[in-house]
Amino acid sequence: MVLAVTVLVTAGTPALAASPSPTPSPSFSGPSAAVGIRLLDAPVNRRDDSRARKYIVDHVHPGITITRRIVVENVSEVRREVAVYAGAAEVDQAGFVLAPDRTQNELSSWISVDRGEVELEPDDEAVLTVTITVPKKASAGERYAVIWAEVSTIDGQNVRNIGRAGIRVYLSVGPGGEPPSGFEVAGLTGDRDGDGTPVVTAEVRNTGRRALDLAGELRLSDGPGGLSVGPVRAEADTLALGATTTVRVVLDPRLPDGPWAARLDLASGWTKRTATGTVSFGGSTAAAATSTDRSGLVLTGGLLASAVVLLLFTGYAFRRRGRSRHALPA
Repeated sequence: MVLAVTVLVTAGTPALAASPSPTPSPSFSGPSAAVGIRLLDAPVNRRDDSRARKYIVDHVHPGITITRRIVVENVSEVRREVAVYAGAAEVDQAGFVLAPDRTQNELSSWISVDRGEVELEPDDEAVLTVTITVPKKASAGERYAVIWAEVSTIDGQNVRNIGRAGIRVYLSVGPGGEPPSGFEVAGLTGDRDGDGTPVVTAEVRNTGRRALDLAGELRLSDGPGGLSVGPVRAEADTLALGATTTVRVVLDPRLPDGPWAARLDLASGWTKRTATGTVSFGGSTAAAATSTDRSGLVLTGGLLASAVVLLLFTGYAFRRRGRSRHALPA
């Protein structure tokens, strides 16, 4: 029996340990399989590209060879043998999709690691070199893969526990310069979920020729009483070419309905967009209903008051007329 735990590295932070499997599993007699991996360097011409500090992102011509250094770490409590290899991946409507086990694709077949296996002490790490050799006859287009670091353990019941962590690879191939990246952000909308939690949403469409990894911040200002909120983290799954996704930013349930002035800043690498607008989080229907009920009470009270005034005025006029008639004979 094999239990696999997979973690995909999405940040340039220290090595990430594989977390326990979310599905029920037997108890293990020894330390669980845990491993970390991170990217050590990036191209100089992408120093302003935040994605290039987390993933291997590049555009190359056919026949070019590139190298990157990575760090692999043993985050378990015992000595481990760590296997390092490239595996297949793709980007579709579901986002960045990982192929199972050691499945290969075109890009992963171009990737090699100077050491396919390293033995590490607890909390020890090793620096490895990844080489990507692009064939001279490679067709134009963007390709995807993952550099995996993998460890495994076997318990007394012969259950194999696999842990692996990986770094994404986005490689564009073709003549000339890099294909443009771009996206559009539709108007911002405010609403509340079924439990009353306020949410700001925006529709984003990939209008460029490279996959996108969107992240950014939402800010609210000019709210009731001059309140401001943010920045609040916003992000979405990998967006394929021509695809559309909804960016959702969940806020504090105690947030007033508004209205608020909203600003959403999104970026994928060095491609950035900003959307602004006015949002509110419901409550208008209840307020209208309450207002209607109160107006009915006010209207009824007004009619009664008008009737009383009319009766008093009529009585007063009648009394003056009677006095006038009594004075004429004299």
